[in-house]
Amino acid sequence: MAQNVDALVSTLSEPSRGAMTVLRRLVAGSHPDVTEHVKWNGPSFVIDGDDRISLGVARGGAVRAVLHRGAKVKSTEGFVFEDETGLVKWAALDRGVVTFADAAEVEAAAEPIKALCRRWFDATR
Repeated sequence: MAQNVDALVSTLSEPSRGAMTVLRRLVAGSHPDVTEHVKWNGPSFVIDGDDRISLGVARGGAVRAVLHRGAKVKSTEGFVFEDETGLVKWAALDRGVVTFADAAEVEAAAEPIKALCRRWFDATR
């Protein structure tokens, strides 16, 4: 994981820091081709040079993962993604948010999170 991302996460207070650390590990481990950097003031995961999952802290300290197809709006014509986990709240056909209160909540959903992220990276390549 990138040192500058580690430095950013280290500035978070608990329980956000713990939850963010676990969530980063799961997203990073979900796909062999993913890299991480800081974008939009948080950890962002890249595949094939494009940001696809960005993490942040919501009001109240919950952490969130935003599934997207990059910074620029793309046509959703023909794009289909089914969330088999039921974790995602969809803001658009190609933009969803998953929120966790703390590290225990992230850990409890570890396998579904990894599967969701792997499928998202593959679907948005």
